[in-house]
Amino acid sequence: MKSATIALVAAGFVASLGVGAASAADRVTDVDFLKANRCKGLAASIQGVVDPAALDAFVKSERKTRAAYIVGRGEEEFAKARREARSEDRRGRLTAELNGECQAFLASPDTVARQ
Repeated sequence: MKSATIALVAAGFVASLGVGAASAADRVTDVDFLKANRCKGLAASIQGVVDPAALDAFVKSERKTRAAYIVGRGEEEFAKARREARSEDRRGRLTAELNGECQAFLASPDTVARQ
């Protein structure tokens, strides 16, 4: 009886660990949030490649769960990307970035978390 109780408690503990890991995996990371802000800055400066409104919607939905310093850092990434996009010699590489890794942020936040 005692060993059955211990086994049930251990099984419950292991199951609770699995639930915590699953919910953490469904969350968009701070790094992804910063990358999305960069993509938003690029899209705002390089017209016709990606819709900036879609990236803005993603960033707005994710900013609610971020610490203030992460939101501030995201705003810095946005401004830095806008400045970088002004350079004509970098435009090709930045357009490729918009067409590549930035496409992930045009999907729902759940999709981004699973990638």
